[in-house]
Amino acid sequence: MSQTDITYIIKEAIMTAMTIAAPFLIVSAVIGLIVSIIQAATQIQEQSIAFILKIVAVGLILILLGSWLITTMIDFSERIFGFANNL
Repeated sequence: MSQTDITYIIKEAIMTAMTIAAPFLIVSAVIGLIVSIIQAATQIQEQSIAFILKIVAVGLILILLGSWLITTMIDFSERIFGFANNL
């Protein structure tokens, strides 16, 4: 296995990880920003509000995008194993 092969595998792994994590991170950041603005406007400083909303949102994303996430991971696995078989 050459350095180019290893670089390809690492690049694919990082891109797949970022693709899978992006929806969760974006929704969590947006919810955190919205809750922070509302808390600043109303001067309610309860930390559990943002935490609970983020957990619910991540759970909904997992339910809605679950099949896409699994398909993405399976595609990555097939590419890596196919690449390893061609060596």
